[in-house]
Amino acid sequence: MTFEAIRLSRRAALGLAAATLTHATAARAQSAAAAGAVRPFGAGIVAHGLAMHGAPALPADFAHLPYANPQAPKGGRVNVAFSGTFDSLNPYNLKSGSAAQGLAGNVFQTLMARSLDEPFTLYGLIAQSIETDDARSYVVFRLNPAARFSDGQPITAADILFTFDLLKTKGRPQQRIAYGLVRRIEALDDHTIHYDLSGAGDRELPLTLALMPVLPKHRVNVERFSDSTLEIPVGSGPYVIAGLKPGEEMILRRNPEYWARDLPMMRGIANFDEVRIAYYRDANSMFESFKAGLIDYRDEGNPTRWTTGYDFPALRDGRVRREQLPIGAPRGMEGFAFNTRRPLFRDARVREALQTMFDFEWINRNLYAGLYTRTVSFFDNSDLSSIGKPASAAERALLAQYPGVVRADILEGAWRPYRTDGTGRDREQARRALALMKDAGWDVDDGALEKNGAPFRFEIMVVDRNQERLALNYASSLARIGVAARVRTVDEVQYQRRRQKFDFDVMLGTWTASASPGNEQRMRWGASSASQEASFNLAGASAPAIDGLIAAMLAAQSREEFVTAVRAYDRVLLSGFYIVPLFHTAVQWCAHWSRIARPQATPRWAAPLFSSTLDTWWSAAP
Repeated sequence: MTFEAIRLSRRAALGLAAATLTHATAARAQSAAAAGAVRPFGAGIVAHGLAMHGAPALPADFAHLPYANPQAPKGGRVNVAFSGTFDSLNPYNLKSGSAAQGLAGNVFQTLMARSLDEPFTLYGLIAQSIETDDARSYVVFRLNPAARFSDGQPITAADILFTFDLLKTKGRPQQRIAYGLVRRIEALDDHTIHYDLSGAGDRELPLTLALMPVLPKHRVNVERFSDSTLEIPVGSGPYVIAGLKPGEEMILRRNPEYWARDLPMMRGIANFDEVRIAYYRDANSMFESFKAGLIDYRDEGNPTRWTTGYDFPALRDGRVRREQLPIGAPRGMEGFAFNTRRPLFRDARVREALQTMFDFEWINRNLYAGLYTRTVSFFDNSDLSSIGKPASAAERALLAQYPGVVRADILEGAWRPYRTDGTGRDREQARRALALMKDAGWDVDDGALEKNGAPFRFEIMVVDRNQERLALNYASSLARIGVAARVRTVDEVQYQRRRQKFDFDVMLGTWTASASPGNEQRMRWGASSASQEASFNLAGASAPAIDGLIAAMLAAQSREEFVTAVRAYDRVLLSGFYIVPLFHTAVQWCAHWSRIARPQATPRWAAPLFSSTLDTWWSAAP
């Protein structure tokens, strides 16, 4: 059947009048519906959800997400806080790094939404159903006819096409790359959109497209979309912006006409009538505001404060509660990223030497009360990690295409970051690092590391006092081998702009990990993102093995194939020594005032466990 014939048949089949179907097709549709899907037609099946691997865990008639309380009372206000500032209300352009937090999910929503109780599964929101075939060579979204923007205008296929074209040309780098894989997009009617994905070779692409935000064609200024703006946006989410102090505060207020409040994905979600988001430039001031009751919830990232700073009256008398909650998701990676676009960091031996000089054992004991665990994998604490696992025959077959890319000790799962004696003066640590530097052509001359008369000197860019303290300690360790590392603290806006333009030598980066890594890896490590402004490829990594293994992850049809590809990918990244791994905890430290409450269940695959605006919480105030 030609594509045109398929398209015309779908236009007929998409009508709700089942009488137009043949008896055989209707019988197949009834059978599919009983299995949790809706009427098959064309090459695929229309369903209420889609999982990256396997089938969705929730049936078509599910009532609510497992970690949401559908009986949660609506009302009240919650006060949350973030570090830094903001100068834009557009989270989807190249300048999104300086946009206000809390807009995605609250003001703007996506075609489908993720259940954080599953590795990677989406269920209907603006799109009430999704269709794709076994090869995932196309995807069709059927919009919910009730879907509305906050100004009352209906959401139609024209808005989907508009958003897709806008973000493909002017959106964030990861959107441009992913949407560029789409061969063709067309509206089959006002509520049906078809994407031709033939040739993409990306099984995650239907899910990536399902997570596209939907912007109102009638309100977005295309010509000025790339600019930072404080113009109040129109979205389709449960909240609208009701107040704004540029750079300091944003107030979200529930939209009483929110169209999706009774959908399964939204039951027990967005329970507060008002969400006040405050920005603080100083971490201590933010903590003092929490103690004073000006902020309702806090994720604590400072172990010293966690162990010694919470002895205040409100906690002692029960008005504030502390919790240590287990995290089921992979722990990901945080570390000092070397900008390999700089000639100084292009040699992997140099990067390994610099990594060797990070004294985690001393830092953990003296700065962090011994509460951290050294991070050793990009997918720590999960079956995706390669650490401690010799490469399987399937992994070795994948890696055979890229000979020499993975070191022998990493291939065997035996590698670990260098473990010091914890004294801060480990001589073996310095000897190992200097040996690597010498192999790369660097020698110590009069106490300074040099090559051809040029000193080994660089800058570490940080944004707050916690980062500064850590960086200063690291710089002190580097000085032991003659490396001159200067720590420079900049404000949040400058930090984001320099990050987006890769205008740094070394900076701290965070690579969060999900249970189903995929397309986002292209923007973190893929070759095309190394030169793409505002990508998250901080290190500037560009290697055929990285791109090839990302493709293998996205092409995997089973969980077993997927785990094989991710472990091989982990080994390649570790062998590149692109960053200095830091540390993590197995639990989430958090504290909150008793006037807000949460469901007993927490999502299995979320890290952090709660959204930035506590979307599953509710007001417990009398």
